[in-house]
Amino acid sequence: MLAALADRCAGLLGRQLAQVLPFASTREEARQWLGESSEALRLVDAGSSLPVGELDDVRDAVERVRVGGVLAPAELRALCRMLVAARGLRRFLFARRLEVPALFDACATDPTLDPVADEITRSFAADWTLADNASARLNELRTEWRAARQRMLSRMDDLMSRYEDVLQDRFVTEREGRWVLPVRSDAHERFPGIVHATSSSGATLFVEPRAVVGMGNRLKVLEAEVRREEEVVYARLTARLADALPSVEAAAGALALADVRAATAKLAVDLDLRFPEVIDDPRLDLRGARHPLLALDAWGGAAGVGDGSVPARVVPSDLAVAAGRVIVVSGPNAGGKTVALKTLGLAALMVRAGLPTACAAGSAVGLFDVVLTDVGDDQSLQKNLSTFSAHISNLAAVLHETTRGALVLLDELAGGTDPREGEALAAGVLDSLCARGGAVAVTTHYEGLKALAAVDARFDNASVGFDLATMTPTFRFAMGIPGSSSALAVARQFGMPATVIDRAERFLTREDHSFDAVVRKLDDERAALELARAAADEREAEARRASARLDAELEEAKVRQKRMLSEEAGALMDRLRRAREELHAAQARLRTKKLDPQAVRDAERTIDRVAGELAIGGPLAGLVGRGDENPGDPVRVSDLRRGEHVWVVRLRAEAEVVDVLSDGNVRVAAGPLKLTVPSGELRARAASLPSRAEKKPRAAVLRSSPDAASAPLQSRENTCDLRGLRVDDGLAMATSFLDRAVGGGLDVVFLLHGHGTGALRAAIRQELARSPYVARSRGGASEEGGEAVTVVWLS
Repeated sequence: MLAALADRCAGLLGRQLAQVLPFASTREEARQWLGESSEALRLVDAGSSLPVGELDDVRDAVERVRVGGVLAPAELRALCRMLVAARGLRRFLFARRLEVPALFDACATDPTLDPVADEITRSFAADWTLADNASARLNELRTEWRAARQRMLSRMDDLMSRYEDVLQDRFVTEREGRWVLPVRSDAHERFPGIVHATSSSGATLFVEPRAVVGMGNRLKVLEAEVRREEEVVYARLTARLADALPSVEAAAGALALADVRAATAKLAVDLDLRFPEVIDDPRLDLRGARHPLLALDAWGGAAGVGDGSVPARVVPSDLAVAAGRVIVVSGPNAGGKTVALKTLGLAALMVRAGLPTACAAGSAVGLFDVVLTDVGDDQSLQKNLSTFSAHISNLAAVLHETTRGALVLLDELAGGTDPREGEALAAGVLDSLCARGGAVAVTTHYEGLKALAAVDARFDNASVGFDLATMTPTFRFAMGIPGSSSALAVARQFGMPATVIDRAERFLTREDHSFDAVVRKLDDERAALELARAAADEREAEARRASARLDAELEEAKVRQKRMLSEEAGALMDRLRRAREELHAAQARLRTKKLDPQAVRDAERTIDRVAGELAIGGPLAGLVGRGDENPGDPVRVSDLRRGEHVWVVRLRAEAEVVDVLSDGNVRVAAGPLKLTVPSGELRARAASLPSRAEKKPRAAVLRSSPDAASAPLQSRENTCDLRGLRVDDGLAMATSFLDRAVGGGLDVVFLLHGHGTGALRAAIRQELARSPYVARSRGGASEEGGEAVTVVWLS
C-alpha cells in the first residue's frame, strides 16, 4: 500500500516519506492525520489539489549546511526551488485556511524564508549561472575580465592579418588555458611565440603570440579573482541558509507531507477509499469492506495476496470484531478467509497512518494500540509442517503482548499438528486472548472452534461462501454462520477418483455428517434470505423512487397552483387598487365646492362601476367581507326617514338616509361617501345585524402581508393631523377626534402623528390599547405614510 501511495507522489521528497510512513503514536495524532487526508480529498473533489511537484533531494545539501560546508551552485539551486515551492504552498493554503485548517497547520512554513529564496534567485541568471550582480566586486571583476579579453582578441586579430601567410587558418582557440593561433609547423620559426600544443597530424602548431603573453597572464589573474569572488558569493548564500536551517528543514518536511496527502487523495479516488468514523473503542465495524490490494489490482495496479488466487472481481464484505470477543472464520480453502483477516488488519493500520480504508459509508474503526498477527503469506503445506514450533513461539509472544486495545489476527491457528490436540490448543489460546481483552479474528477448519460459538457468548462464527453447484468459492462473507471446509467436494472437482472420495466419506463419523448437513442447511437458508433481502431491497428502492416521483409531482403541482394563485391575486389586487383610486377621485370631485351636473354624473358612473366590481358576482366580490348579501326586506320610499340606517345592495354596506328625492331615488351617506341610489337597491337593516355602536371589529379583508390589516380609504373627514403637538395636547386632540368619529358613524380613522422622536406615537398607541372605542389598530402601510400614521378601527 505504501508503494502504491509513493507511486502517486509528485516529487522525490514525498515518495521518500510515503515509503516510510509512520503510525500515529496517539489517538489525537491519528485523528489529526485523517483530518489532513480528508481535507486533501475535499480539495480534489472541489476541482483543485495541493500545489506539489517534482523537487530534487535536498537532504545531502541540508546536511552539508549543517556541518558548515559551502554549497555548490546545483545545491543552491535545488534549495532555492524548494523554498519557492514552499512559498507557493503557504499562499495556497492561506487562501483556503478556513476550508482546510488541518492542512494549513500541518504544512505551515516560515515566511522569513522568502527573502532568502529571493536573494538566491537574484544571484543566479535565467540559466542558473551565477549572475554578475550577485556582488558588486564580482560585477567589477567580470567587467574587467571581459574588457581584457576583448583587447586581447583584437590584438590576436591584428596578428592574424600580419602573419596570414604562416597561419594554417584564421581562428583563435585555447590550449592549456592559453589563447593561441594555428601556425603551420614548417613556418613556426617565422612566428614569434610559445608553442603549447600540436595537432594530431603534426602539421599545425598552436602558438601563443609573444605580443599577447602579458594579456593572457592578466586574464589568468582575473579569472582566478572571479572564481574566488564566486566562492565568496556561494559562501554568503550558504550562510543565509544556515541561519534559517531549522525553517529550511521544516519547509522540506511540509512539502513532503503535502505531497503525501495529495497522493492519499489520489489513492482514495482511484480505489474508492472512504474515511470511516473513528471511535475510541477498540473495535472494527466495516461495511462493504474490500482488501485494498485487491482493489488496487482491480483498478490496474499490481497486487499479491495470499490465500489462493486473486479473484477477478472484488466482493465487498461486512466485517466486525470487538475487544474481548473472537470471530471464528471458517469455510473452504481459497474462499477468502485470510483475505478477510488481512482486510481487518490493514483497515486498523491504515487509519493509524492517516489513510482512508476500502470500505463503504457507515463504517467505524477504533484506534488499536497494536496489531498482532500470525498470518503466513506462503501457505504451503511444507512451510506449515516445518514451522509449527515457530508458530507456537509466535503465539506465545502474541499472548504476552495482548491487552485491551490489541487486534489479534491468527491464520489457521494451531495447524500442522495432531488435529485433536491442535483443536484443544487453539481453544485454550483463544480463551486466553479473549480474557486478556484482545479483539481476535481467527481462521480455522476445526469443528470444535466453530462449536464454541454455540456455548460461549464471547465467540462468533463467520464463514466464506462456496457454491456447491459450480464448485467455486463465492467470496461472500457471512456473520453468525459457520462454514464447511468442503474438502471432499473440492477434491472431487479437481479430479480425485470417485472411489477415493467414497472411501473418505465412509471414514467420516456420524457427527461429521450431521455437522456438515447442519452447515449446508444454514448456508441454503442464508442464500434464500439473501435472495429475499435483495428482492425486498429492490422493492423498497422502487417504492422510494415512486414516492420521490410522487413527491416531486406534488411539489410541482403546488408550485403551479401557488403561481396561478399569486398571478390571479396580483391581478385582483391591481383591479381593487384601481377601484380605490377611482373612488378617491370621485370623492375629491364630490367634495369640491363647485359642482356641475356633468361632474356629478361622472362621479355617479364611477361609483356605479366600482360598485359593480364589488357587487355579488363581481370579480372583486371575494376580496371584501361586507356581511350577508341581503340582510333585510326591501323598503318602501314612503317609510324612509332622514337619518334612518338602511342596507345598500350596491355598496353591500349599511348607509344613512340623507334625503328622499321626488323621483324615487334616495341620497345616502356611507361614511364619507355620499351617493344617490334607486330605492329598489335599499333593504331594511336586519334585526340580527349589529348597530353601529354594537358592531364587532371586522376581519381584515385584504392584506398586503400575512400580519397586515386591511387597507381602508383615507379622506379628510377620517384623518386627524396631530403633527407638531406635544404629547398631552396630541392625546387630548386624538381623544376628542375619536369621540366625534364614533358619533359620526365612522368605521376607520387615521391619526397622523408623524415620526419625530416617537414619543407621541407611543403615547397614542398606548392610549388606543385602553380605549373602549377601538377595536384594533396598526401602523400605516407604506402607501399610507408608514409609521408616521396609525390606522384605527372603531368598535
